[in-house]
Amino acid sequence: MTFWDIVMVGMGGFVGAVIRYGLSTKLNQQRKIPRGTLLVNLAGALLIGVVFGLDLSRALTFLLASGLAGALTTFSTLTKELLELWQDGEKKRAVGYFLLTYVGGIGLVVVGYWVGVGVVHSL
Repeated sequence: MTFWDIVMVGMGGFVGAVIRYGLSTKLNQQRKIPRGTLLVNLAGALLIGVVFGLDLSRALTFLLASGLAGALTTFSTLTKELLELWQDGEKKRAVGYFLLTYVGGIGLVVVGYWVGVGVVHSL
C-alpha cells in the first residue's frame, strides 16, 4: 500500500464517517429499526457493488470502496443496535433489521455490480 493509497482511504473515510454520523443522528430512534444505520449500510453495499462493477482505478477503488463505503457502513453499530432491540423485547424488529441489512445488503451489492458492469459496457 502506497502513501497515496492511504491518503485516498483517509479522504473517503472522512466523508463516509461524517455522512454516517449525520444520517444516524437524524434518522435513528429508540426501540425502532435504526433507519439511519440501515440506510448507510445499504447505500454502502450498493456503492461497493457499483465500484467493483465499474472496475475503477486502484486510487478510486481505495477512495470509494475502502474509504467512503468502508466508513459509511458499520458492523459494530449494527451489532450494538441488534442487541439493544433484542434486550428491549423488540425481537421481531431485531430479526427484521438483521434480515433487511444482510439480505438487502447482499442484494444491493449484486445490483450495484451489474449496474457498474452495464455502465462500462455502454461506454
